[in-house]
Amino acid sequence: MVKIVDFVKRTNRDGKEFNALILQSGIELVKSHETGRWYATAKKTSITSTFDDAMCQSLIGTQIPGSVQRIECEPYPFTVRDTGEVLTLTHRWQFVNEGEVLAAQVVAPEKVAMPL
Repeated sequence: MVKIVDFVKRTNRDGKEFNALILQSGIELVKSHETGRWYATAKKTSITSTFDDAMCQSLIGTQIPGSVQRIECEPYPFTVRDTGEVLTLTHRWQFVNEGEVLAAQVVAPEKVAMPL
């Protein structure tokens, strides 16, 4: 299950605004490669919607069957907001509906969703 935790306004290529829903997976425990200590995290992604602000706001907290999965893609630059560091990423996070199976795919960088 994933949960709708927020929404954001985005603009398409034609300059028209739309709302994207922010989805978050359940908690995962991950072991740090650097320190060997465990920490809790959750994966996030966004999906586009046709909903207005009021509808998006009312959907926050709704659970949806599915998961957030890592999808490999062409390398693209990503700037860490807190530090300004520029990383090169080769994956993105994507919502996968319950029961859906994704074939291995590589997505061009211009098709990668904007970072959260």
